[in-house]
Order: sequence, then C-alpha cells, then structure tokens
Amino acid sequence: MSSTQPRLDPMHFDDHLKNRGISRLRRVGIDTLQLNIGLQCNLACHHCHVDSGPKRKERLDRRAIGRVLELLESNPAIETLDITGGAPEMHPDFRFLVRGARALDRRVIDRCNLTILLEPDQRGMADFLADQRVEIVASLPCHGLENVERQRGRGVFDGSIRALQILNGLGYGKPDSDLVLDLVYNPVGPFLPASQASLEADYRKELGWGFGIVFNRLLTITNMPIKRFAHELEREGQFETYMGLLIDNFNADNIPDLMCRHLISVAHDGAIYDCDFNQALEISPPGERRTIFDVDDLSALVQKRIATSAHCFGCTSGTGSSCNGALS
Repeated sequence: MSSTQPRLDPMHFDDHLKNRGISRLRRVGIDTLQLNIGLQCNLACHHCHVDSGPKRKERLDRRAIGRVLELLESNPAIETLDITGGAPEMHPDFRFLVRGARALDRRVIDRCNLTILLEPDQRGMADFLADQRVEIVASLPCHGLENVERQRGRGVFDGSIRALQILNGLGYGKPDSDLVLDLVYNPVGPFLPASQASLEADYRKELGWGFGIVFNRLLTITNMPIKRFAHELEREGQFETYMGLLIDNFNADNIPDLMCRHLISVAHDGAIYDCDFNQALEISPPGERRTIFDVDDLSALVQKRIATSAHCFGCTSGTGSSCNGALS
C-alpha cells in the first residue's frame, strides 16, 4: 500500500461553506502568534501532525527568534505567544524567547509533552516555567496508562504523572494559584472527542483519586487527518471512513470561533501560515508566501483570506476543535 497521504479535493471544504451561504474564511483579528520553534522532540507520538521526533533537527535560529520578539514589541494587539514544537523546551534559545516575551508583558503558553521535564538536560525547566508565570498546555491523551502508551510509547504515562505532580508541587493547577495548567485530550482512534465537559470530569476524578493531581481545564482536540495519523488511517484502510465522519459532522456554528481567524502561525523557518495544520502541510496563505522578515505591521494580515483544505473538517466537526479546545 502506498505510504503517501490519500488525496481529497481541497476545495471540498469551501464547497461546504458556500452551500451554507458562508463566504470564504478571512482573518478577523490577530491576538495570538503561534510559533513552532523546532521539530526536535524526545517522543515520536503516533498522532503527531508535524512528524516531530528525536532525530529532527529543524529549528528557528537566533536571528528569527529575535525577530519574533521585535514583532511582539511593535504589534501590541498580539497578546499571546503560543510556543509549540516538537518539544519546545529542547530548543537552546527557549528560555531566551520566554524571558523576552514576558519582559514585553505578553502571555506565554508552552505546549508541553510533560515527559520532557524529566529529561536530565532539562533540569530546572519546571521551576523556570513557574518563575516566568508561563501557562502550560500539557498533552495527556487519556487518564489511563493503556491508551496513553498506545499513542505515545511505553513509559510515557508514568512519566507524565510524575511531571504533573512536580508541576502541582510548584503551584500549577492549584485553585489559589495563578499558574495555569491545562491538559489536552485527543482520541486514540478514528473518532470524534466526547463532550469536553464530561471528559474533564472523568480526568478530575481519575487523576485526583489515583494520583492527587489537579489542573485548570481539559481541552479536547480532534485528530487531524494529516501526516502520521493519516498514514496510520491509510494503513488500516480507515482514511475514507474517518474523513466521512468529519464531513458528516460538519457544524457551521463553529466557523466564527475557528482559531485561524484570530492568529498567525509561524514555522521553524520563519514562514507565516494561517494555522498550525496548514503549516504542517506547507499550505501557504493565498497569495505571496511571506516570512516574519517580510512584514512589520501584522495588522496588515487582518481580513486576508485563509487557505482551506479537506483537513479543515477536523476543526469544524461536532463541537469543533482548536488549540484551545472545543469551540461549542
């Protein structure tokens, strides 16, 4: 069987919008700069939509990191720097970037796989994040060992629990603390997430009773039919079925709150994209490809058309999906 991702008509999503009287997507504002700082990671998860892993070396250079800080300073409407990877903490300039953004009084989010905090070369990272008041969005695809390790590898569940306990010990997720700890659930198979509220209740019960762990929110994210997950679906003969599930559950009510309408996504080479998933597929915004060195005033990107393709059904199906959880 071919290892290439099955193709779908990229205009199919736009056709769905038109059939419901919705014009093509446009950005309505930019309050978040989401930055993929590099693809190196200590894990190689089955669902990873950027194909990160220990052998990946691509990363943003120091000049580009300085440019990101310049853009934050000159664009006060950008309230949040959302740092992704890979494991963002593995970048040698991660702390430099965080300190710079916090000095500019920006909210900083670290999308953390938890186990990275236990690596020998990351000693003190949890304390650093707490000192800088960085919000942590931590991947934990289930509250049970079997499902986590099926998706992320042996030993990951126990490591994740240890890391969460360390973060709780620093005040993260505690009711009387301003240190924010959100957890991320994504399905371990080709199905949509259950209710975010009901899953959050399950997580609180199981993690609290079993391990004494507390957190602020649970965010549910739909698996995108791209990269590793798409290849897994293809190998198992489930790609078309999964796409059918997403299409059948298209929910136009999610359109106003799609994350692509409120952010820009910056890749490890400095290129600008409409979202993290378009970045993974190298689908540039309509028109000229731009990098962070080509634009000074990010408000110039507001009202620009957003590039769409078949994977956009992943964000608009059911209760919707974004990097900040369910949309409805």
